Amino acid sequence: MDARERLPRPGIPVAAATHGFYPPEAPDSEGVGEEFWLVLSLYFTDRYFAEDGSTYENCFVDSDRVVRFPPGGGSAEVVTHWAALPTLPGSPHTLVMGADVQPALRRAHGGGD
Repeated sequence: MDARERLPRPGIPVAAATHGFYPPEAPDSEGVGEEFWLVLSLYFTDRYFAEDGSTYENCFVDSDRVVRFPPGGGSAEVVTHWAALPTLPGSPHTLVMGADVQPALRRAHGGGD
């Protein structure tokens, strides 16, 4: 999905295409660095409270708590597109925790509960 057209529901983990530039090799270089476009696993939220006390709205966040925005949002790395992650095999869910994990794994591997 084009991030300019639609954003995911808050709390949804997504595969997000991210565009930006790696820092130049030399710290004193005048260039912007190497351009990249890659897919990362992120989640979308309508409100994110950063450790420094900042609050961000309608953003994508990675496991290192790096905040990225759709085009026009003001981040150095921009989320251009996103797709919902697939559900777990044999399940309508993207997350299973606790006592439900082993039965879900058995079902996914063709066994019963």
